[in-house]
Amino acid sequence: MILAVDGVEFSYNSRPVLKNVEFEVNRGELFSILGNNGAGKTTLLKCLNKILRPQRGTILVEEKDLAALDRREVARRLGYVAQRHESTRFTVFDAVLLGRKPHIKWGPTARDLEIVRNVLQALGMEELSLRYLDELSGGELQKVVIARALAQEPRVLLLDEPTSNLDLKNQFEVLRIVKEAARERNIAVVVVMHDLNLALRFADKFLLLKNGTIFACGGMEVVTPENIAGVYGVRVAVEWLADIPVVVPL
Repeated sequence: MILAVDGVEFSYNSRPVLKNVEFEVNRGELFSILGNNGAGKTTLLKCLNKILRPQRGTILVEEKDLAALDRREVARRLGYVAQRHESTRFTVFDAVLLGRKPHIKWGPTARDLEIVRNVLQALGMEELSLRYLDELSGGELQKVVIARALAQEPRVLLLDEPTSNLDLKNQFEVLRIVKEAARERNIAVVVVMHDLNLALRFADKFLLLKNGTIFACGGMEVVTPENIAGVYGVRVAVEWLADIPVVVPL
């Protein structure tokens, strides 16, 4: 276990958004947070990254209390990719190098530069190194922000809807990259997703949120037509096609 969430509750202006949320994520796992709009998915991810502070409950990263860590220590342990990010006149290499900031004291070392080169190579992005962010496509830009998060060498990678606004090829490519990162780097990846079929294809475990509370949590056994209908209010069937589970609305 690398991430443990126990009894987390959060409210905006006395309006409860998260209520008694608890789960664990192990190394090497891709953990998908699912639920309809307004269920509290993004709020939960921000609590996991200490952007928001829960009113109750504890979050442990490698058995260390997140609340007791300063921002630098949080950034060393958790990489975060938000839903939206701006494209600027940074080059791809410089943008990814920013991921090393939590580890840099005076200036980037040879090791920092090598880590950036290795991440870009692993993601097949060497040819983009000197391109500017505002010259990239949506899929390319999404890979850059994921590369920057990986360059942090986090123990836990948090992704908020990383496939939104991407075409089918880039959706699969981005999720393949983070799935491989979880296993090869022995880290945990927590992903907020809307697409149930992408979640079923790539995730190891699932958290279904409804109105800020846990409706179900576990492996494939919790992604049932009954649970999906209970969370989304839509009747579905879960079929298997070429050994891949597929959600089909009825």
